Amino acid sequence: MQPRADDLPFDLRQLSIFLAVCDAGAMAAAARRLGLTQPAVSLAVAELEHRVGAGLFDRSIRPIGLTPAGVLLRQRASALVSEARQIAPMLREAGRGRFPLVRLGLVDSLSRTLGPALADALSARADEAAILSGLTASHASALLSRNLDVMIGVDDLGEVGGLERWPVVSEAYVLMTPPDAGPIPDVAALKALASRLEFVRFSARSSTGVEIERHLRRIGVEPRRRLSFDTPQGLVASVAEGGRFAIVTPLCVIEAGAAADSFVVTALPGPEFSRRLTLVAYDHELGRLPGELAKLSRERLAARLDDAPDLARFVQVA
Repeated sequence: MQPRADDLPFDLRQLSIFLAVCDAGAMAAAARRLGLTQPAVSLAVAELEHRVGAGLFDRSIRPIGLTPAGVLLRQRASALVSEARQIAPMLREAGRGRFPLVRLGLVDSLSRTLGPALADALSARADEAAILSGLTASHASALLSRNLDVMIGVDDLGEVGGLERWPVVSEAYVLMTPPDAGPIPDVAALKALASRLEFVRFSARSSTGVEIERHLRRIGVEPRRRLSFDTPQGLVASVAEGGRFAIVTPLCVIEAGAAADSFVVTALPGPEFSRRLTLVAYDHELGRLPGELAKLSRERLAARLDDAPDLARFVQVA
């Protein structure tokens, strides 16, 4: 039976199956991902091709490829399915005005600066809210296992589909030294500093610690391995007490709240080295809330940096 001229040439279920095959590269793999049988997936694709009047997949290659018509439909279908998935959360939000539970993971270096404001924002939008401070790696794992709904951290999980990402801030890594350490204008001076002062590390459990160790190897600086911390508070306090130095970020220094006259923060010599903090949530599951939380975070960070101009020059609020 031929479809009427005024009928839509597809339905959302067919488009979702089509997109799953595009992502998986095979009918069987898409069927497993969707919890369907392979014949059901093949039938849905064949019916879609019949209704649109064009072949969508080149089945002569493995994994199967898209025809020009398939490429065009994939571009348009992604937007259509994404819009459709927003409807139910938006209706629930409009109908109730509140979410039953929102759990947010917040990287340690932002917990004092953003924690209270985010708590207030979540309390206004959810019946129950939880903010968990800690390491980004732990929060990323919790988000992917559905034990968190939102996270703000240094890993944007760029390789994972089905997530929305909102930039919050980027900041350069800086050198934190005792006031009497003197200028450190280049990598050679940094090596000399490492030979006479103890270097305090972020733990290898933290993404920041891993990135700093990688950067030190890149520039050929190998401080002795003696002391490390999971949190910025411990690391900054250790430097502020004297006799040690560290590579940190401006937001870590602000988070620790150490007395400004107990240390000096300067640009880190060598190639550019920075980190980005991103808000990540499941795509469209919380309506406008992730974007609102990201905006609030940027506003609070900008206000906090106004009170720390010496550190603000190393930070770019997204």
